[in-house]
Amino acid sequence: MKADLLASVRTFVATEHQLFVDGEPRPAHGGARFDVQDPASGAVLTTAARAGAADVDDAVAAARAALPGWRRLPAGERGRLLWELGNRIEALAAEFLQLEALDNGKPTGEAAAVDVPLTANGFRYFGGLATKIEGATIPTYGGLPVHVSTRREPVGVVAAIIPWNFPLLNCAYKLAPALAAGNTVVLKPAEQTPLSALRLAQLAAEVGFPPGVLNVLTGFGPEAGAPLAAHPDVDKITFTGENATGRSVLAASGGTMKRVSLELGGKSPSLVFADADLDAAVEGTFGAVYFNQGQCCVAGARIFVQRPVYDAFVEALATRVHQVRLGSGLDPATTMGPLVSASQRDRVLGLVRSGLAAGAKPVVGGATDPAEVDGCPGGYFVEPTLFVDAPPDSDIMRREIFGPVGMVTPFDTEQEAVALANDTEFGLAAGVWTRDVGRAHRVSDEIRAGVVWVNIYGWFDVAVPFGGFRASGYGKEHGIEALDAYLQTKAVWMGLS
Repeated sequence: MKADLLASVRTFVATEHQLFVDGEPRPAHGGARFDVQDPASGAVLTTAARAGAADVDDAVAAARAALPGWRRLPAGERGRLLWELGNRIEALAAEFLQLEALDNGKPTGEAAAVDVPLTANGFRYFGGLATKIEGATIPTYGGLPVHVSTRREPVGVVAAIIPWNFPLLNCAYKLAPALAAGNTVVLKPAEQTPLSALRLAQLAAEVGFPPGVLNVLTGFGPEAGAPLAAHPDVDKITFTGENATGRSVLAASGGTMKRVSLELGGKSPSLVFADADLDAAVEGTFGAVYFNQGQCCVAGARIFVQRPVYDAFVEALATRVHQVRLGSGLDPATTMGPLVSASQRDRVLGLVRSGLAAGAKPVVGGATDPAEVDGCPGGYFVEPTLFVDAPPDSDIMRREIFGPVGMVTPFDTEQEAVALANDTEFGLAAGVWTRDVGRAHRVSDEIRAGVVWVNIYGWFDVAVPFGGFRASGYGKEHGIEALDAYLQTKAVWMGLS
């Protein structure tokens, strides 16, 4: 652990963390625990309680018991609590930056620019929407002697299962709309990154959320996530993660008739046309591939560049990748931290090997052994890599890498670019770089993805819906559509005769 940690962070990390159920910490049934590791060194930071099926039963029961009081709480009071939680996160930004660096490995500069402010804004945005949930009065088509109105009511108990790439931010994506709508939640963070969720639960209790409204189960998917998804007293599952796990969550929920939202992976393209601002396209595609160590569901790792500017683009992007500085996320000079775990590092290195075996040529990187970083012995580092000539049917062009690896491919025509972009089972996001407004509209219309960025990449706002098509899942995060996912409509008929 670094000597420059805040005292509050040092104390929190040193704690033997428990589950958070019904407003208080409690051990897992049987006392099972697991290690929480620092990705920059592999060292054990602390331990956390390892939830099992009995703990899932307890947490769901607590959420069910808290539901009547929470849903009947005035919407303005729910909104006030969410707003206050956002303010507390903002006030403790320095603490959360260090927790994210220790938990996930990401540089504190990235967390300061993205994770913490978007989290605080997310709770405040949905806190404001809590008082905007309205029904309607409907005149009947047949002119019946009735008064018909609709009510928008919470779904009930929500199981939220989140990944490790944005630990704090994913909490806000799930919790803020669910709680604003009047639901209670059982949150299951990834086993690699439990610290942010546990600290957030503490803050929620401190600002006044009633016991049982927010419960946190730390542990592993098969032991906690699967029984949570299958639990008969859970009314909705919201899951973010890889496609294969999403399918398992969907299968586990089968037969229970609960609602399911899935925000899954992607294999996003970036299309760079010859008329684009090349400097902007290089910087934008660099961020699209390498931000958060490439551990982004929207990572634009498939880069397609029109042939007249292909060579210049590859040279400029390679120069930019060479400027990456690997290191601990706590070091202000670091521009790329470690991957989240040894298994993730090994998975990415395996895909690099498969790319080389398929004939892809590394312009930068291409190392198949872990990167060694001064001051971070044992860290889970991967050298940033840029390939050209990757075969279209190779694993690195078809599978989600979730690491700092990009592939550049030339194209000739607009139609070819669109075909290349859509040549994937996924449909999460895409980037388009062009000065031609007509082309920007045509291509955005033809790309099959839930988000298309034009002359920017990876921009998010809590008011703008986000989610994918096809194998990238269904349902939306952010905006009014996210709130709708946690509500159900009731029609009330009153006879007047």
